[in-house]
Amino acid sequence: MLIDSHCHLIFDAFADDLPDVLARAAQAGVSAFINPGTNLGDSRQIVTMSDAVENLYAAVGVHPNDAAGFGPAALEQLRELAAHPNVVAIGEIGLDYYWDKTPRPVQQRAFEQQLALAVELDLPVIIHQRDSAADTMAILRDWGAGGNHPGLVLHSFSGDVPMAEEAVSLGFYIGISGPVTFKNSRALPDVVAAVPPDRLLVETDAPFLSPHPFRGKRNEPARVQIIAKKMAELRGLSPESMAQHLTANTVRLFGLSLQS
Repeated sequence: MLIDSHCHLIFDAFADDLPDVLARAAQAGVSAFINPGTNLGDSRQIVTMSDAVENLYAAVGVHPNDAAGFGPAALEQLRELAAHPNVVAIGEIGLDYYWDKTPRPVQQRAFEQQLALAVELDLPVIIHQRDSAADTMAILRDWGAGGNHPGLVLHSFSGDVPMAEEAVSLGFYIGISGPVTFKNSRALPDVVAAVPPDRLLVETDAPFLSPHPFRGKRNEPARVQIIAKKMAELRGLSPESMAQHLTANTVRLFGLSLQS
């Protein structure tokens, strides 16, 4: 059994064949899904979808690329959405200096306000970080100091071993996605080998980042098994043992109560 700890089933890429996508996931042993929001609109849609699809859990948040205009009204809407029983996290939130669609001070302010909301609501956090490692870790270092936080995963991790080790020392989790399977992947295999098995999550980030040999094609949750098998290989574990770690970690971080 595996859990796709980060996928975007609400996106238009799945509009025409979501039932088939879910069926293939079930056949591949994927038993649950965490669907993060990127803005208020799709956060609402994900919460609604979570009522219709068994073991589909929602996270609500405003992505840095959508953070322009973020303020008290948006924060209150997130607080209201997070009251739904299927909401298990705040996310995905963070900093994105690659696209740089939102001024960096605005991104940082929205990030910090949503981190504070997560503490207020005692919900774990899903972090987006792109070309912003230093600023992201500076904010998270303060937020996570002393270990008094509700938990956090650096999703689709793209940093190096020292960054991963610092994150683990702060009590955070490392989310691994399709690029770990790419033939030109360099840092990620070392990260998986270095991070303890009880601090790793597996994700597809579907419809993005499809693993080898499907690179460049639409990704979907069934392919989480390909990523998990690569992680098992890198850790020197059996696929079954790796899957047990990954599922237990996801259940623990997000406080899931899976329906059989």
